Amino acid sequence: MSRFITILVAAFVAVFSFSAKGMAQDFTALARVQQEESRLSNGWRGSVLIELGLSQGVPWRVFQLDDPKRMVLDFREVDWRGFDVDAFGAADGVAAVRVGQFRPGWSRMVVDLSLPLVVDEASLTLDTETGAGQLRIVLEKQDDAAFSLRAGAPRDPRWDLPEPVTFETEPDAEKPDWAPVLIVLDPGHGGIDPGAERSGVSEKDLMLTFGRELRESLRRAGFEVHMTRDEDVFVSLERRVSIAHEAKADLFISLHADALQKGHATGATVYTLSEEASDAASATLAERHDRADILAGIDLSSADDQVADILLDLARLETQPRSEHLATQLVRSIKGATGAINKKPHRKAGFSVLKAADVPSILIEVGFLSSDEDLKRLKDVNWRAVMAGAIRDGVQAWVDEDKALRDLVRQ
Repeated sequence: MSRFITILVAAFVAVFSFSAKGMAQDFTALARVQQEESRLSNGWRGSVLIELGLSQGVPWRVFQLDDPKRMVLDFREVDWRGFDVDAFGAADGVAAVRVGQFRPGWSRMVVDLSLPLVVDEASLTLDTETGAGQLRIVLEKQDDAAFSLRAGAPRDPRWDLPEPVTFETEPDAEKPDWAPVLIVLDPGHGGIDPGAERSGVSEKDLMLTFGRELRESLRRAGFEVHMTRDEDVFVSLERRVSIAHEAKADLFISLHADALQKGHATGATVYTLSEEASDAASATLAERHDRADILAGIDLSSADDQVADILLDLARLETQPRSEHLATQLVRSIKGATGAINKKPHRKAGFSVLKAADVPSILIEVGFLSSDEDLKRLKDVNWRAVMAGAIRDGVQAWVDEDKALRDLVRQ
């Protein structure tokens, strides 16, 4: 018996039964979620009913994940704009519901479960006149053992990583000095994972905007720049690191603007990797960032490899000091250009996104949405331009220093 339940419905097959007029009207854009036809409620004997009204049929799948318990609905694809999760309803056993784009071409709903509720029924009914669809899922209460037996991702939990490739060629030649420095910018969060939110501002949107602005500033200075995402999509932590490897990046910069629930933090902070967090707040932030994959419905139950971790730690012996030097240059540049620097500007924590063994990597909390001062600055396009310039100058200073140190080692 399979470890997981997966139901995949290719709803587009039914398109051929629709009239030409209906096809022209309904199948030229993404399916929309219709709020008035969608609800979350309790059924008989503790069951949970999920109903979603769709403007047209789409392929979809449903599966369950454990630790923590959650149900995941994927669509190819739907437009969640206008869908209000708060107006969706409530049911015993359902702790929270999140929706958003998961990756290009796929949308996702994640239902957090406080009880072991197992998918008992799942169906999509299509209206042959209009092409509209009604998705109905019934969750029945079971014991923990029954839930665990049915739980599991329908494929490798790291399914957005590239296929493994075996290289039989010689290692890449050292990059010539005249070649442009390649930087991978990583706007944090995205898609179904909004990050921090406050006063109508979301971290995912703000960092995507700032990432694009920083990209242009770096390109004008002669750097080559790639981005882990250039639209509102979810990108797993492992995929972000993989993108840096694929691009053969010289430098990886992750951009965030988080919010702290306790205490008061303000000003930019630069993070480098360390398994021992420099303070409690840094440890909390690292846990929040790394939890994004779980909240987005990723199964990380078998992602650890202790042997690989040891080998990667050895590879970081050269990379980590370079990351530390980069953090020092960035702190100096940001402080001089903006003054908006945290009282402890260089901190350390075990952010998974910083674990590329062969790429110097840093994470910048450009500001904190929980701070009134930072929120005002982050929303100011002129201030963001100054901050982008400060990061650019700090990176350039690091490049010059890094080259000088390499030349010294060769001598």
